[in-house]
Amino acid sequence: MKSLKTKIEEKPIIGWLLFFATLIVVFLLGLLASSIMERRAEASFVNVPKVKLTEFEPRNEVWGENFPREFQSYYRTADTTFRSKYNGNEMIDMLEVDPRMVVLWAGYGFSKDYNQGRGHYYAVEDVRNTLRTGGPTNDDEGPMPSTCWTCKSPDVPRVMQEEGVAEFYKGKWARLGSEIVNPIGCADCHDPKSMNLRVTRPALVEAFQKMGKDVNKASHQEMRSLVCAQCHVEYYFDKYTVEGANYLTFPWEKGMTVEAAEEYYDEMNFSDWTHSLSKAPMLKAQHPGYEIYMQGIHAQRGVSCADCHMPYKSEGGQKFTDHHIQSPLNNVANSCQVCHREETEKLIQNVFERQDKIIENRDKLEELIVRAHLEAKKAWDLGANDTEMQDILMGIRHAQWRWDYVAASHGGSFHAPIETGRIISTGLTIAQETRIKLARLLAAKGFNEELPYPDITTKAKAQELIGLDMDQLNAEKKVFKQTIVPQWIKTAQERESKWGVSMN
Repeated sequence: MKSLKTKIEEKPIIGWLLFFATLIVVFLLGLLASSIMERRAEASFVNVPKVKLTEFEPRNEVWGENFPREFQSYYRTADTTFRSKYNGNEMIDMLEVDPRMVVLWAGYGFSKDYNQGRGHYYAVEDVRNTLRTGGPTNDDEGPMPSTCWTCKSPDVPRVMQEEGVAEFYKGKWARLGSEIVNPIGCADCHDPKSMNLRVTRPALVEAFQKMGKDVNKASHQEMRSLVCAQCHVEYYFDKYTVEGANYLTFPWEKGMTVEAAEEYYDEMNFSDWTHSLSKAPMLKAQHPGYEIYMQGIHAQRGVSCADCHMPYKSEGGQKFTDHHIQSPLNNVANSCQVCHREETEKLIQNVFERQDKIIENRDKLEELIVRAHLEAKKAWDLGANDTEMQDILMGIRHAQWRWDYVAASHGGSFHAPIETGRIISTGLTIAQETRIKLARLLAAKGFNEELPYPDITTKAKAQELIGLDMDQLNAEKKVFKQTIVPQWIKTAQERESKWGVSMN
């Protein structure tokens, strides 16, 4: 076999080809090395802190000085242009979409006002605007306790540190109006020194402790869901933990299923309110997104909330978590298609198919419960007593608890469609059995007819049926927004102007 030198001597063109090939390889390696050096220099520049963050700095703009990419992506939660087949980030009046909800929540704040939630950017603004918080004229008025601020702002950990957790839960919602002003953001989930994920809401820590677990031992991947679970969970206000406080508590001691929470509440004889028509002791599901997610295939496969709702992205050579927290359906390429290779249209259609099937049965359950409330009212009107109504009222409570658990889980029909379908099916069974008991009782009272279904085709008609004076409620809210809210904002601005920022 001839040597390379001999081949080149015989055919000089080979030597020239090798020479130019070597030049090209050296040139490309030089470009690669230059790119790596530039990216390293850029990363070094980006990661140099520009301001000193205090332990409980609530202002997202201050954090944004050190983490501009994350900050800029987070503030895209102000966008309200995306609307899916069901919900999205656009403001939607859910009571107008489905007026039956007004009757289901008769006697409870949600019958006054229930809007589809917008992005985290609007957390403080939306809780000020909702009729559920009323129109207080001073710190000691209003229908809601101060605990209702807990999930709305990074000011909450700051105030909890200053007042103490139990003290934070005392008093009326209006008491903290000038303190809670910054929308959900950086300090809610991150340690300012290490930027590690951290839990800032005591209720989650306490729930883990009651289950014999330590949230501080959670892995980084688990924390990418647990920081969401601080707020996207079922909870209630315990009035007996600390005197005078509406202590935020998660009902997880018996487990995270709908039945486990129901058993927990039943044993302690807890109810959120008494229904104004049926007189049933009702439970209001808040937003058990984490509990439903934990019953689904994605949780079983180790996929976190952030993997889908806050996927990684690259910009200028930097890889970071996209803090534009939103529906994965508005970001399929970076969320779903990281794992699933189907076309975008197919993936979205798969989601809609699951939602359609769940909502079809959920709507039927909703109608049955509305009828049960009205039939129970008729039974009372005909002279039914507490003993005769006891099992019936418990049936209404349990059926609506299942409906509400699904309706309030926000995404449950995708997160865990099998479990969600099961919950609805058990609710349908309970509702039908309860209505059979009602029919027998009504017959015993001399009423053997079908009770006419009322005209509740609009929110206004449904609210009139349950006796709400919406003109008065709206007038009180208008005065509150014109007089009280500007005072809160002014006080907060004066306070924060004194804080300043320490430069590194």
